[in-house]
Order: sequence, then C-alpha cells, then structure tokens
Amino acid sequence: MYLFSIKSNRKMQLKIHKEGLVYFVSLLIITIVTLPFFPIVGLILLVITCYIFYFFRDPIRSIPIEDCIISPADGTVTYIGKSEPPIEIQSNLKFIRISIFLNIFNVHVNRVPITGVVRKIKYISGKYLNATLNKSSNENERNIVVLENHKQEFIIITQIAGLIARRIVCDLKLEQEVKKGNRYGIIKFGSRVDIYLPSSYKILVTMGQTVLGGETIISNPNNIKEITGSVKN
Repeated sequence: MYLFSIKSNRKMQLKIHKEGLVYFVSLLIITIVTLPFFPIVGLILLVITCYIFYFFRDPIRSIPIEDCIISPADGTVTYIGKSEPPIEIQSNLKFIRISIFLNIFNVHVNRVPITGVVRKIKYISGKYLNATLNKSSNENERNIVVLENHKQEFIIITQIAGLIARRIVCDLKLEQEVKKGNRYGIIKFGSRVDIYLPSSYKILVTMGQTVLGGETIISNPNNIKEITGSVKN
C-alpha cells in the first residue's frame, strides 16, 4: 500500500513507501500541533518531516523489458570483483560481486534485478559498521536472497544495514515468482546492497558510478545490442 502520491504536469509520480508512513504521519501531527505555539521548533520539525517524506520516496522507474540484469538499488558502486558467495550460502559457485552504497539522500526502496524464483532467504543479525567498508558484507546485519532465473542460474542480493540503519525490510517469500523491477524491500537510513552475479557475466558498470534501482543495466549476459522498450513501475 502506497499513499501520499504527488503528480506533476510531466506525469511524474512520487510516492512514499509504506514503511515511512508511521514516521511521516507522526511527525506531521506533532509539527501541526507545535508550530502555532513554538514556531522555531515547529519549523525544525517541518524540515525533518519533509526529509522523512524525501527519504522514503518511491519514484516510478522505467524497467527495461529485455533480458538483462538491472541494479537492485540506487547509490554509488563501491566495489566490483570476483567473490565467493556470502558465507551463509553454501555453494562452490564463483561470482562477481557488485557493492552499491546508499547514502541518506538516495532512494532506499530495493528492486528485484531479474525475473525468477526466490529460492532462499536468510536474515543474519550483526554489527552496524560503516557500509562502505568491505568487511560489512560479512559482519553487519544483513538479509540474503537467492534468486534463480530461467537458465537455472543463481543471482544473490544482500541488503546490508549501515552505520545508522537499524532495520532491514524484505517482503519476499520462499518460492515466490518475481519480476524484474518489482519492489521487494527497503533499508532504513543509510545502507548497502550487494549483488552477486555468475562469474561469466560481463559487468557494464564501473567503480564510482551512480546507479538507479530498476533502471541502470549492470549486466547484459545475452549481449543485447539495443534496448527497445521499458515498462513503468
């Protein structure tokens, strides 16, 4: 359920994610009550309320129709390299890991990178180290999802809590069929998302690149020459 939609003349639509409603509504009520009696405090609360809406925004994205891999999150690519799967996933397969750091100004709604089936979900409690650190992949609180595509290949996505993030939300269920670009969760207040792709995949993003969840193509395993269409979601 998504509320508080805002539409512009360009038909853009901005929504607030359901996980942000309790924060937004609570602060809005407090702000309305406080503003007439304590204007300065009320203005500060108004700014915070606006930021909460901004943080939990859930913009519409153009999802590529073609069989490619899209970014699961907005943010900056901080790592690309060959990697073992997460230590909690027992597998001999080799992967390429792409780490995407989300700062407090990025959209924090996470999206499914491929069309496939959810084969495993594992939540691990842990530390709250700075999400830019490489060791946060194995030490921080995290939620691991293993997806299987139509070629019986496995793609792994890991939501990692950051320095000030304190809750990971994942809406997926085991054996659920998902479509590329579907929203599947959110990490509250700063975080990181790791995606593990088969080692044979060619990576199309670079270190330091800014990516958009649901839109940026991070791999094109079928060597598609041209993206011919997209769907709004």
